[in-house]
Amino acid sequence: MKSWKNTLMGITAGATIALSAGASQAVEIEYWQYFFEARVNAIDTLIEKFEAENPDITVNQTTFPYADYRTKVAAAIPAGEGPDVVQLFYGWLNDYVEAELISPLPVDAFPPEQIRAEFFPMVQAMEKDGQYMALPTAVRSLALFYNTRLFEEAGIDGPPKTLDELIETAAALTKTDAAGNITQVGITTGMNAQDHHWVREVLIRQFGGDPYTGDYQTVTYNDDAGAAALQWYSDLQNKHGVTQAGFMDEPQAAFKAGRAGMHIDGSFRIGALNKTRGLKWGVAELPAGPDGTQSNYSSYWVNAVTTKAEGEKEAAALKFLAFITSDEAMQIWLDTVGELPAKPSAGLTDANRADPVFGPFISGLAYAKTTIFANESGQRQVLMDAMQRILLEGETPENAIGIAAAEEQAILDGYYK
Repeated sequence: MKSWKNTLMGITAGATIALSAGASQAVEIEYWQYFFEARVNAIDTLIEKFEAENPDITVNQTTFPYADYRTKVAAAIPAGEGPDVVQLFYGWLNDYVEAELISPLPVDAFPPEQIRAEFFPMVQAMEKDGQYMALPTAVRSLALFYNTRLFEEAGIDGPPKTLDELIETAAALTKTDAAGNITQVGITTGMNAQDHHWVREVLIRQFGGDPYTGDYQTVTYNDDAGAAALQWYSDLQNKHGVTQAGFMDEPQAAFKAGRAGMHIDGSFRIGALNKTRGLKWGVAELPAGPDGTQSNYSSYWVNAVTTKAEGEKEAAALKFLAFITSDEAMQIWLDTVGELPAKPSAGLTDANRADPVFGPFISGLAYAKTTIFANESGQRQVLMDAMQRILLEGETPENAIGIAAAEEQAILDGYYK
């Protein structure tokens, strides 16, 4: 099998021919991603290395706030403006393909059989009709972050290993004022962050269910397991009083401020936490379910060449995409952002497994599931609404999960049928 290094050399040669055949002047391309400091720093480093090796190509990085990012991309590309290479969440792929915003990767430069062999299996969701539409630099899973200083103050030896232990630990970490208002949560919660993944792919499975069947086209969490998962999650606030939805606006903000004992998040959070002065924290695998079941959610962002890139710009864009999905780029991304290399050979090393920070995320990949979204934002909103019905309207978890299942099935049917 042709090595990935040889493939990269082939892309480089092809791109060089295309560039020299057109014009002698330098080519400029645009790379867009949403603003996340560690990611921006990683791409700046990669651009510097790429431009040193390719002096005829200039790469300009543009970022936007996450809330505005998709709108900006969707408006720019059809107008012939915006990115030549764009970073997008894997769950948005269908939207970008249908809107004809990205181009398939040429099979001679990006052989599908080689990608299948070298990348984590989850990346195969990027393949459409025998061609890959995009490729990731890194993948990520969830883990439990915990504040080691608060643990020491509460006399807690280590992070919880089960859901029952999580409740006990969170109770010991929760603080309230004289009026009973929470001033420090034992654990953060928020369906708008990573908790909708935690509920969907972790808690539902740990309570004996399967959230979907038929290649994620049929919702199956409207059952006892789904209701039990939502009951357990909502009880953190309603029954145990160890959390509060919306505490300090964002879950990760509360943890960074030292006002939360535990926080579930993705490996992408490592870079930001490392820069938080005075915060002492550790990482553990997600707590196991009532019968010992371990589960996790894995995801990734990918890089794609847009339909705006043509001629010399397309050749340069393909060359840059090959570079930022190389082994070298994956290591830089791991060191800068904290997200794991998208290839097992690069990520699942003994050193990475033993690392106290990366290790729990790497272990989680072994039993993680990757949701195939038809509409990621809409499917997230379904579970956000379900929790609002419980917390604000007093709806039962059984009814809330039933409504959510019907709403999400309508989204899937609208896309697939």
